[in-house]
Amino acid sequence: MPLFDGSLAVTSPTIAPLAPIPAIHSADGGDTPPAVGFSGAPEGTVEFALICHDPDAPLPHGFTHWTVYGIPAGATEVDLAVAGEREGPSGIGGQGWTGPQPPAGHGPHHYYFWLYALDRRVEHEPTREEFLRDYADAVIEQARLVGTFER
Repeated sequence: MPLFDGSLAVTSPTIAPLAPIPAIHSADGGDTPPAVGFSGAPEGTVEFALICHDPDAPLPHGFTHWTVYGIPAGATEVDLAVAGEREGPSGIGGQGWTGPQPPAGHGPHHYYFWLYALDRRVEHEPTREEFLRDYADAVIEQARLVGTFER
């Protein structure tokens, strides 16, 4: 199977592509992580990783809102109750979801939910930057869902 054949897809029942993210997921509105589903796991997938990142944040590398590792190859959604699924650090250093909270009046920010199909397991809970550096060669395919948010 060729790399990046386009079969992998990531979706959310509450976030439509390029549409505003509901306030319940924001830091000001409940800070509830969104449900995220996926389909089309390519052959050879050992596990998935999910990273939500805001490249529009006024920081040198944007802001990471969520990292999830250890998602089983046969899974169709993020389910942190499943043994092995674990949250890594967000941009504030703690583990778990950090909802959107862009600076007021900064305009719409884009939140990229990147799903990575990997051919090996992720050890520990790396930051986004560590993951991209250490696991780039393990990515079989990737897909994204982009939502927006502004204050």
